[in-house]
Amino acid sequence: MKILLLNPNTTEAVTDLLAAAAAPGLSPGTELVKSTAPRGVPYIANRAEALIGGAIALETLAAVQHEYDAAIIAAFADPGLGAARELFPLPIVGLAEAGMLAASMLGRSFSIVTFTDALQPWYRECVEWTGMAARCASIRTLGEPFQAIGNVQHEKEEKLVALAQAAVREDGADVIITAGAPLAGLAARIRDRIDVPVVECVVAAVRMAEMLVTMNPRKPTAGTYRRPPGKPSIGLDPALAAWIAGDS
Repeated sequence: MKILLLNPNTTEAVTDLLAAAAAPGLSPGTELVKSTAPRGVPYIANRAEALIGGAIALETLAAVQHEYDAAIIAAFADPGLGAARELFPLPIVGLAEAGMLAASMLGRSFSIVTFTDALQPWYRECVEWTGMAARCASIRTLGEPFQAIGNVQHEKEEKLVALAQAAVREDGADVIITAGAPLAGLAARIRDRIDVPVVECVVAAVRMAEMLVTMNPRKPTAGTYRRPPGKPSIGLDPALAAWIAGDS
């Protein structure tokens, strides 16, 4: 089985964090291939940046989809996830959706903990998009600057642990989700310092991708995720333009 780990951010160090955190979750025979966005922003933190990252993810998938059994959009809040599922036939998993689905199996409610206030509005909309608003006890963020995106989890580890414990004690969270690709790997380090289970989203995403490949679902020809009718376009990436036109 071959799975694409598609980071729609431009920071390769974050892609490396994701791959390292995912490794313990891979089944024997599963190959995880890293891909980092060739352009865009270092980390996605708002709606506008999510649209940019989602479009770049679609371009990447259009070019390489036939090489993989499944793909993971490896940025929390899953930029482009719905559009990718609509366009392409292979199973596509989102980091946030996988983390929330896994958390819902471990407790009645979960809290999302992340490293910057800027992410909260976009994360809140992602929770609503996935239909998980009733299960989300809180979204807690750190309201302070950080030095480097590739090292933010180490720089802010103690404060993120305190934030998670506050979500448990004050918000009633049964599960904690450490959110944001730059926090990949943090859950494994802090799990014994939190009073409830802590979900590593990329491990959940890998396992769910493997499950979907094993299920071998068909691409729908009805419903909201059927492939749209082909149409011409102007100025798009060639692979994406050909796919949208229905030429592939």
